[in-house]
Amino acid sequence: MVVPGQEGVDPQANHLLARLTELLSRWQPLWRPLPFQYRCLPWHDDFAALGETLLGLSEQDVVRLQANPFHASPLAEWLPVAELEALVDLPILSPPVASLPREWGQHVGGRKWSQIEAFVEQLRIKPGESLVEWCAGKGHLARTLARRHAVDVTALEWQGALCDEGRQLAQRQGVAVDMRQQDVMASQLEQALSSQTHIAALHACGDLHVRLLQLAAETGSSVTLAPCCYQRTRDEVYRPLSRRAKALIEAHDLLLSREDLAMSVQETVTAPGGVQRSRERANAWRLGFDEWQRQVRGIDAYLPVPSLAYGRMPDNFADFCRWAAQQKGLSHATDVDWASFEAAGWRRQCRVKRLELVRHLFRRPLEVWLALDRMTLLTESGFDAELGIFCDRELTPRNLLLRASHSSGQAGA
Repeated sequence: MVVPGQEGVDPQANHLLARLTELLSRWQPLWRPLPFQYRCLPWHDDFAALGETLLGLSEQDVVRLQANPFHASPLAEWLPVAELEALVDLPILSPPVASLPREWGQHVGGRKWSQIEAFVEQLRIKPGESLVEWCAGKGHLARTLARRHAVDVTALEWQGALCDEGRQLAQRQGVAVDMRQQDVMASQLEQALSSQTHIAALHACGDLHVRLLQLAAETGSSVTLAPCCYQRTRDEVYRPLSRRAKALIEAHDLLLSREDLAMSVQETVTAPGGVQRSRERANAWRLGFDEWQRQVRGIDAYLPVPSLAYGRMPDNFADFCRWAAQQKGLSHATDVDWASFEAAGWRRQCRVKRLELVRHLFRRPLEVWLALDRMTLLTESGFDAELGIFCDRELTPRNLLLRASHSSGQAGA
């Protein structure tokens, strides 16, 4: 018997998708609430011992669990830590044979270049396939692909200025790259794709990579994709791409908001000490402002404040609060004890870091679930597909890679 939504799905991927759906749904009362929005989390009464354990963690343990939420986790007494770790233990794809010539990486940032080096080795280009880079920027990946695989590459990028820079770089380096100004969300783009096209995208965001996958499913184009920024979508509530994922979330009553999707990509590579301290201070100031605005408004609810780049942050907490108050149309007295509110913000920041460790535990599982949905869309469309890890997380936490080609060389049904 064929279960609706399971046609063409790889059994192992099907198991992972189903079990992750079950666990994400079961534990969503704990991982969905954002600790910085609450003085007391909604799950506090039901999991008081868990909360006390988290709040009692040392700073050293907090840093350790932020980096690796599964290892020796005190949350294992309440949550399925070991199973979640096993479910996201994806295969490591073939590493690069050797480093590429250093001059190929000119005009590319060091970390980005290392990501490109790892990514280009993952392409399995069939004879006769034409190569397309999706959302190419200045064409750094396209130029590397052209050199590494000795093929002509078409690079699609909607910003004219980036296309111009990309053309200049390709000409200067003597690389066969056709930079085309193209909105990949535009209609009729499928006419430029076929079963003889191979589309490559390194960290294409949200709806941009969804569009890539949908067109590949229609045209039969091969795909090598490292997805990113799932929350950058027009939909407020996530709409699964595959029939199987749609059936699963309906069965388990799992609704994912745009805010939920953002959790999946919040892990970052450890920043320099100065950046970390600036980030900590900005978070503490926001929480201190939150303490003040609740008192002023007489409403015990979080009030979002626009983002402000660290380099543009005011020099002191009082000035930050005056700026934030202006943004939200709040008036303030001249004799506010800003020091006490700043101290309250730092105390809340200490709590928030610890309570957020629950969300950290489900961050990678959600990311893998989203990637599996994308993989399943293609397998349901007649593709042979695989999902794995293409580089160390220290290079980029967005290290999942989807590789797929249509088994018949024809477009999916």
